[in-house]
Formats: sequence, C-alpha cells, structure tokens
Amino acid sequence: MFSGNHTSRLVRTALLGAAFLSVGSAAALAAPAVVVKSSASEYPVGSKVDDADTITLESGESVTVFTQKGTRTMKGPGAFEVGAKPKSNRARFANLTRKRAATRGTTGAVREAGETIDRPLSPNLYYVDVERSGTVCLYDLEAVRFWRPFNDGIETFQVTDASLEVSVDVTFDDGESVAPLDPARLTLAEGAAYTITGPQGAEAATVSFVAMADDYPTADALAAALIEKGCMVQLELMGEKLGV
Repeated sequence: MFSGNHTSRLVRTALLGAAFLSVGSAAALAAPAVVVKSSASEYPVGSKVDDADTITLESGESVTVFTQKGTRTMKGPGAFEVGAKPKSNRARFANLTRKRAATRGTTGAVREAGETIDRPLSPNLYYVDVERSGTVCLYDLEAVRFWRPFNDGIETFQVTDASLEVSVDVTFDDGESVAPLDPARLTLAEGAAYTITGPQGAEAATVSFVAMADDYPTADALAAALIEKGCMVQLELMGEKLGV
C-alpha cells in the first residue's frame, strides 16, 4: 500500500507529465507562417517565419504571409510581428480552392481591338494556366481544366506529350475561358512533361503535374504543401488572390 508522500509524488509526476505533453502537443500543432508574396530579398517567397518573429522592412518593401489564423501583409518602413492581427482568408481560400469548378466558364477578360489591359488572375487554383510554365499540383489528373486569361474569340491550344509523341487540341469557345482536356485522348501522368502551344505563334508553356492526395483545410498548410511539391505558380496565385 502506498504512503501519503509516495502517492503525492505520483500525482505531481502525473501532472508534470500531462503538462509536458500539453506543451509538446501545442508545439507540434504550431506551424510556421509561409511567405507567399515579397519584395524584400531577405524574405523570399516560400520561406517560413514564426508568428513571434519580427520582420524589419525598408521603405517600399512589403511581405505577405499566411499564418494559421489568416493573412498578414506588412509594408515598410518599419518592424512588424508576423503573427499580429492577421486577417481571415477563409472565404476567399474556400472559393479559390473549389475542386468541382464548372467545366466551362466566362471567368476571363474581354479585350477590345487594340486595347491593353492587365492580365487577369485565374479564379481557381486548380485550373491549368495555358500561358504559365511550371509544376502544377492537382487532385485529379483525369479531370483537368485549362484556363486562358482572355476569353475573346475561339482559340485552340495544343497539349503535347513529347515522350509519347501524342498531341491533343483544347478549344476555347468565344466568351469562355475554361476548357476541359479529354482524358480518353490524353491521360496525364505524374512527373511527365507536357508542352502547351497556343495559336498565332504564341510562346509555348511547359508543365508537369503532381497528384495531391491530402486535403489542406487552411491557406498556410496548402501553401507549405505547394512549396514542398514545387508548385510555385499556384503559390504565387494564392499570394495574389488572398493577400490583403
């Protein structure tokens, strides 16, 4: 039978152990903030900083980070605590990362003859931009949708798998900026390189694909995954669309 002192020591040990586990669990859950947009060379896009860190910026410099609680944009000059007063990005994040976006859509911009306007941003993280080269992270390689920034006129782009010497056309109808790839004609393979050639001698883009298995419920978690997988074009889009 235990003495009172021995029992007291056991209780104290158990409490200390529980406290240690609690602190350890909190540390495990804590994730660094991810830099998604930056004009400061000391904090390049893709780097990570802790919420408690202080970022010092010169005049004209700005850094946008995703934290577990939201988005923080810091503009110099000044010194800023990374985790202070982030703004919620949940609604915009949910809209940007919808997996079952419409097969076709009018989400591009229309240009009048001779008009010069800023290039629009893709409305969905999982559309494949026909003009951007890089690695693209997707959840379903058999349900791929391509996106063009301007939706005036009928345009046909050619997607080529050089290793198989296979090419298929992806045609955008007038007024539409989203067009699907027919998986029966070309099934995309993870890691393979594909060339997207536009009409009228436009510069070709080269893309490869990474299949994603996990869901990421927050912007900072998804941003970290995109960095790990090398999907920097999508990380850039997140920074532009969710930065405040």
